[in-house]
Amino acid sequence: MMNETPPMITNNTGYQNPPDDIAALVNAAPTPGASLSPSGEWMLLLEKPNLPSIEEVAQPELRLAGIRINPRTNGSSRPVYYNGFKIKSLKDFTEKKVNGLPSIPKIENVSWSPQGDKIAFTNTVDTGLELWLIDLAKATAKKMTSAIINDAISGLPYRWFSDGRTILFKAIVDNRGEAPFANIVPSGPVIQENKTSVAPVRTYQDLLKNKHDEALFTYYTNAQLKTVDLETGEQTNFGTPGIISNLQTSPDARYVLITRIQTPFSYLVPYARFAMQVEIVNRKGVVIKKVASIPSSEDIPKGFGAVRKGPRSFGWRADLPATLVWVEAQDEGDPKVEVDIRDKMYAFSAPFTETAKPLIEFELRYGGVEWGNGTLGICYEWWWNNRQLITSRWQPDAPQEGKLLLSDRSWEDSYNDPGDFVTERNSYGRSILVEKDGNLYLTGTGASAEGNRPFVDTFELATKKTTRLWRSKAPHYERPVSIKWVSEKILLTIRESKDEPPNYYFRNLENEELTQITDFENPYKNLASVKKELVQYKRADGLDLNATLYTPPNYDPAKDGKLPALMWAYPREYKSADAAGQVKDSPYEFIRIGWYSPIFWVTQGYAVLDDFGMPIVGEGDEEPNETFIEQLVMDAEAAAKLIVDRGIADPKRLAVGGHSYGAFMTANLLAHSNIFAAGIARSGAYNRTLTPYGFQSEERTFWEAPETYFKMSPFMHADKIKAPLLLIHGDADNNSGTYPMQSERFYAALKGQGAPARLVMLPHESHSYRAKESVMHMLWEMHNWLERHLS
Repeated sequence: MMNETPPMITNNTGYQNPPDDIAALVNAAPTPGASLSPSGEWMLLLEKPNLPSIEEVAQPELRLAGIRINPRTNGSSRPVYYNGFKIKSLKDFTEKKVNGLPSIPKIENVSWSPQGDKIAFTNTVDTGLELWLIDLAKATAKKMTSAIINDAISGLPYRWFSDGRTILFKAIVDNRGEAPFANIVPSGPVIQENKTSVAPVRTYQDLLKNKHDEALFTYYTNAQLKTVDLETGEQTNFGTPGIISNLQTSPDARYVLITRIQTPFSYLVPYARFAMQVEIVNRKGVVIKKVASIPSSEDIPKGFGAVRKGPRSFGWRADLPATLVWVEAQDEGDPKVEVDIRDKMYAFSAPFTETAKPLIEFELRYGGVEWGNGTLGICYEWWWNNRQLITSRWQPDAPQEGKLLLSDRSWEDSYNDPGDFVTERNSYGRSILVEKDGNLYLTGTGASAEGNRPFVDTFELATKKTTRLWRSKAPHYERPVSIKWVSEKILLTIRESKDEPPNYYFRNLENEELTQITDFENPYKNLASVKKELVQYKRADGLDLNATLYTPPNYDPAKDGKLPALMWAYPREYKSADAAGQVKDSPYEFIRIGWYSPIFWVTQGYAVLDDFGMPIVGEGDEEPNETFIEQLVMDAEAAAKLIVDRGIADPKRLAVGGHSYGAFMTANLLAHSNIFAAGIARSGAYNRTLTPYGFQSEERTFWEAPETYFKMSPFMHADKIKAPLLLIHGDADNNSGTYPMQSERFYAALKGQGAPARLVMLPHESHSYRAKESVMHMLWEMHNWLERHLS
């Protein structure tokens, strides 16, 4: 409960710890992750460590071309590891003991072989990443390579060939020597020049700045492809070294698709928009076809429907041995250009000697394809301005037949979401649509006014009729994991309730019998008696809103009186008021808590209103942000009124907080309303003129809508903020737009206006906080701020 005497908050303290009840929740053992083998015979349980220490998070880091690299390991900086395996049989539920695992495992990049009889993963040691292999039949693990894996560029650093006998991986180039040395004496200035091209780019972080950055980027990302024979362990160089951003083996294991980053590098955009060359090589690593040379994409047109010119979205057809597909914009990638066809897909089949053939056209922007058996495919297309999503059926082997519309809806409309088509692995180990007796299968979250209720449906191809096989029922929240056994009327699900942690079950659809597979314990036992409630209410203009309310154990407003309350949210833009008011949560989900959560304070006697409705609606041609402030205040007033009118919260002891765009929201609420006694803003952006080419869902530039940028920037209204505001920010924030400078300058503005404010910069932390010391100190800061200003 709250202290009678608010604690003093001093400056320049070392790392501090929050109250014991909060610290215990941070220290709770994480629930393992799970992965099902392609055959459905095995379940891999991946054990997670707790938060790493600041010593680990503070390891050296290079920030280059939009990626962050640990130069000691040549892997990603601050990765999330697993620290152990358990392999459970889904036949008899016994656990298979695996011998030979790493003594101090730091496991990443886990994947099953196409046949599901082996598991590959990387293990990080002090000097780099090793490739390891688990053989289920032998119940052994062995190291396949030394610490030579190059994992600098995001994505899996290796690929299985579909025969399951060979792995292709990215290795550090042999004998590459020492890293480039930075000469403290510059050879000259860094110069960029633009003559006539228009290049409106958003505010990316960690871009290249000079020739030394270019040299470092090349040194750490340059990779030599190698193959390793999983039986003999023999390694063979594969092709020539290069900066390889994409690597895909063909379904028949005869070819490899390789995308190589090319020079010159850009200082305006991350590596994913650098110039690139796409090529097909054979099993000997010899280039047999250069598919495309794509220039640097600094000039992608403005707008969320904009894409780069030329071919993009390369991949292999999952249902054929070796057919490459890609799409090309027919509107120069510019959503403002009026055309009948926006995108066109092409197919290019082995032996790659003929010209690529058009396969299918899209009236809207291409959104993906799911392959079936050659006579069946599902394709998606979308359009940003009206949030339109079209799903169609087509015949990849007879594209002249055209597309058959399955659904045309707004992706904001959760209540009418038909779900996602279910896929399974084929003989190539690739995902294709599950089709049985003329039916496909759909699974979805089942959003409804009463909360999410996941489901499984059949979809009859001939009639487009759906039939419900199963739906989650109160008081549990249960969702399907696999329908592999659906013909036997069995589903694999994960099931939970407010008090029961998620566990895996087999569910018999005929008699509703459940067979429990896992028995994970509740890691948050001191939250067991907390009351969780999905609440629904209305905004002043009649818009439906909802939130999740948490109150302390055994709390009774009539007996215990009004509580201090922490209200936490994140604004979201909508083009439809109906969609904005839809419920997108479940009252029956297990109470989860992470470093980012406000739920900690329910243990301290606070009411917590989490994810309270904060929609910003702009219907038709109206831009949501034109009335951002007005709607923000209406949303907050409605949420505060709800918990005050119910006698739960003291109107004089309300605090508001949020992370990232939620921090931006918090600062604006303090500037433009008198609802709250205090605010907490973490890792936000407060001056929109520093993100002049758009932010969040705002497509217009500062020069197109200067009044909106000014009005929405709490920095411009610092003189109006009177309630105390706690600003927290990671000093290594890598999120686009939320530079650490945003908090530093905003604090300076608040201080200059005499506003009560506190700025906490967390060393070595990015947009999400990782180190235990940082998280504990953040919670200590937040707790003391609440105690100090809501007492």
